[in-house]
Amino acid sequence: MVGIPTIMLGAFIPLTWISQDIGGVEINLAHLTVLGFFAFYLTLDLLFAAVFLVVAMLIAELAGVIGEQPLATSGTIAALAFSGGYAAQFIGHAVEKSMPVLVKHPIQANLAAPFFTVVELFKIVGLRDELFNAVQEQIAARRENEAADTTGA
Repeated sequence: MVGIPTIMLGAFIPLTWISQDIGGVEINLAHLTVLGFFAFYLTLDLLFAAVFLVVAMLIAELAGVIGEQPLATSGTIAALAFSGGYAAQFIGHAVEKSMPVLVKHPIQANLAAPFFTVVELFKIVGLRDELFNAVQEQIAARRENEAADTTGA
């Protein structure tokens, strides 16, 4: 649950180094990245996309504060957050005894992970269980198919 937001923070920090004042509002590449993901997530689920937008903009704002620090400081924090977030993901998957999607499908994993984190958050608080369970069933079926394909069955 912590890995994906930490990875996002690590990725957003350098994106905040490139910004433009538009009508008195400072817009940086992290903001634009969040809006791009939000637009994609709108095609999947309105509520989850809206929650993602709020959380991701908060992470982008934190990244902006860190990004204002000297380059050595903000760069170090970005690298530690990014690599630490991935380490947390791999450790979590090892504990769960499951292969991270990142290993086989890195682009898909990086596009879907923030959205799925929101879905997991809803599951934890007991909301929208039906969607979480449907996604889990699809993941289990895909893993079974992939296992069958690799064993030649």
